[in-house]
Amino acid sequence: MSDNRIDFFDTTLRDGEQSPGCSMHVEEKLRMAEQLCALGVDIIEAGFPIASEGDRSAVESIAREVRGPRIAALARARREDIEMAAEATAPAGDRARIHIFLASSDLHLDYKLKISREEALAQAHEAVTFAKSLCDDVQFSPEDATRSDRDYLCEMVQVAVDAGATVINVPDTVGYALPHEYAGFFTMFRERIRGIENVTLSAHCHDDLGLATANALAAISAGARQTECTINGIGERAGNAALEEIAAAMKVRGDQLPFTNGICMEQLYPTSQMLADCISFGPAPNKAVVGDNAFAHEAGIHQHGVLANPLCYEIMTPESVGVQKNRMVLGKHSGRHALRSRFAELGHTLNASDVEIAYQCFVKLADRKKRIYDQDLISLLSALPSRQEGRHATANF
Repeated sequence: MSDNRIDFFDTTLRDGEQSPGCSMHVEEKLRMAEQLCALGVDIIEAGFPIASEGDRSAVESIAREVRGPRIAALARARREDIEMAAEATAPAGDRARIHIFLASSDLHLDYKLKISREEALAQAHEAVTFAKSLCDDVQFSPEDATRSDRDYLCEMVQVAVDAGATVINVPDTVGYALPHEYAGFFTMFRERIRGIENVTLSAHCHDDLGLATANALAAISAGARQTECTINGIGERAGNAALEEIAAAMKVRGDQLPFTNGICMEQLYPTSQMLADCISFGPAPNKAVVGDNAFAHEAGIHQHGVLANPLCYEIMTPESVGVQKNRMVLGKHSGRHALRSRFAELGHTLNASDVEIAYQCFVKLADRKKRIYDQDLISLLSALPSRQEGRHATANF
């Protein structure tokens, strides 16, 4: 892999699906996987086969049907999990990946797993060695890495690398890290782990503090060459780093992020919409890149600027991410330029005098209504002198 190419590891179908209300049946997962392939992701984490028969079936179907991306399956550091992950991904052939996770923080070791540090190291070595005997591509994730003792974390990662792991992932499992801290883990591994130059470093960020995308970008700048993310940022609790945000940031800020990737930007919005259809809810209106308001403008000053040149208030075109066009939302903050433009789109060209009268009527109406529809605008035309054909009339607004 080129040193400046970033692999996108999409875990919408695994970590994303674990969030409340986001479960998908096999056919929906297969449909989403085909779209993720069209989007250009490099790795699809198709599920957690040991979790249920449905998950196992979905991973196997995706591994068999979807061509192009690598197909990964999650497994605990247990023999039965690894065997099932290998079986489920087998139809993908040399594109199969087994993704093993094992806690590295004392909090998880003591309270969740109830094992010692030494036992965890032995378990990590055994799990990666066994997985490597079944699959060439093995990813290892020390769960809760960002709250782990750093010396011990390095010791566990070294064990995984020595056992043959091809990818080392750094999970910020609970969204705890700040960007500079998270970047530091990648710098540390590059300095302290023997053989790390032969391993792909990966970022996995959660959004509990609203920093998932920032942390993912910090990791990339510090040497990560794989970023784990989900469509619309769905995932456990506050969600995962959003694929569309990372991809857009790399595209818009190539001056600071001089990296390449395989994402087809025009497929971002269609993919977001497909996921919304599968799980029956979409992203928040103010969601970056794909939210309903991402390219919507209501404030008069903004509308005027966008009508003059969209670059005044848009750092990327809506078409560049698959949105048909920007949207002028008419409300009480709108100005005369936007109102005149909308009337023109509806087939009514207004002179300056008409615009002023229509605008005054519009403002009174907008103070009372949260949403202004086209039929509301058409009704305003009756108040215009030029439309009265010699009769004087006033509108009741």
